[in-house]
Amino acid sequence: MNDVPHDPHAPHDPHARHGLARFGWNDEVADAFVPHAAAGLLPARIARVDRGRCEAITPHGTVHAGIEPVATHDPTRWLTTGDWAAIGDDAQGRPEVKAILPRRTAFLRSTSSKRSEGQVLAANVDHAVVAVSLAAELDLGRIERFVSLAWTSGAQPLVLLTKTDLVPDPDTLAHLVADTETVAPGVRVLPVSSRTGEGVDLLRALLTGGSTVLLGVSGAGKSTLTNTLVGREVQQVNTIRDSDGKGRHTTTARDLIPLPDGGVLIDTPGLRGVGLWDAGEGLEQAFAEIEELAAQCRFHDCGHHSEPGCAVLAAIADGSLPERRLDSYRKLLRENERLAARTDARLRAEQRQRFKQRQATGRHMMERKRGPAGGRSRRGGGGGSGW
Repeated sequence: MNDVPHDPHAPHDPHARHGLARFGWNDEVADAFVPHAAAGLLPARIARVDRGRCEAITPHGTVHAGIEPVATHDPTRWLTTGDWAAIGDDAQGRPEVKAILPRRTAFLRSTSSKRSEGQVLAANVDHAVVAVSLAAELDLGRIERFVSLAWTSGAQPLVLLTKTDLVPDPDTLAHLVADTETVAPGVRVLPVSSRTGEGVDLLRALLTGGSTVLLGVSGAGKSTLTNTLVGREVQQVNTIRDSDGKGRHTTTARDLIPLPDGGVLIDTPGLRGVGLWDAGEGLEQAFAEIEELAAQCRFHDCGHHSEPGCAVLAAIADGSLPERRLDSYRKLLRENERLAARTDARLRAEQRQRFKQRQATGRHMMERKRGPAGGRSRRGGGGGSGW
């Protein structure tokens, strides 16, 4: 990598100095980068991570960089698309990520691994857009999961009902939007169609200038929508079965793509599973109406089963709260609690293992210092007792 002189104050003028403004560079990122600028490192935003290396967008273009110095055992801290980083040279003079800047937001889910680990899908995003295809029946429970994780990430959720051209009846479409709004309180629900252009201009306006992660299952139309927003084909599009709206994964890795009117879009592979990860706060927001009702219950620890004066059960009785919502809330709470318990147990086990390894290493080093026979030959001057 070229040796580029750095002015510690330069990051505060991103338009004139860095050319990273269109990728989200702002004063907050600049302030976090100041010590790295003083060390002669180059700012970059991670566009793609693959097989131990990454594509990083710098003020001088895209570089392919190693990531060994920022390797960690915690998957939630692994380098990911959207991260801001500091780039320097390795021993051979090749670009290498030296540090990851603190994340403003991060979208995480639990993996399918039995180790109960988290996986970070994108970092430093303003909008978490959940694409839901109308080619198949609405899965309200899945929408609730995505919305809960989106709230947990710190980003603003937005639900897109894609492929509205498959629902020509306006009344039917209105009902589908209303059903989705019921399970996503406080979240904007926008019907869109890449084929007809419905909702695309409004979506483009909503996303301009920010960083957006596009999420959804395979076949939700994310890649087609990405191409529509960008104005050219940047993602391959596969044919989707009309019978069930399913298809193969089009996007195989997370990519950071600049939008023509400003801002960036992170397209993600179709997610087969959307397990919760430390989603307590996100669940509170995703089920805000239940939380508000619970605050009105007679008992502060009301379980909403058969307790007297339960405002949640009263709302179910009068029809203002669908029973399905309470069932889903309980289910996701139990899942989140189970995952937290398994994660704590795993972390405790790993801590014990690391402690045992340190003990073993310490004993080994002490034995090496003592030498043969515990050091008696040095202190005793021969084979007799030296004590």
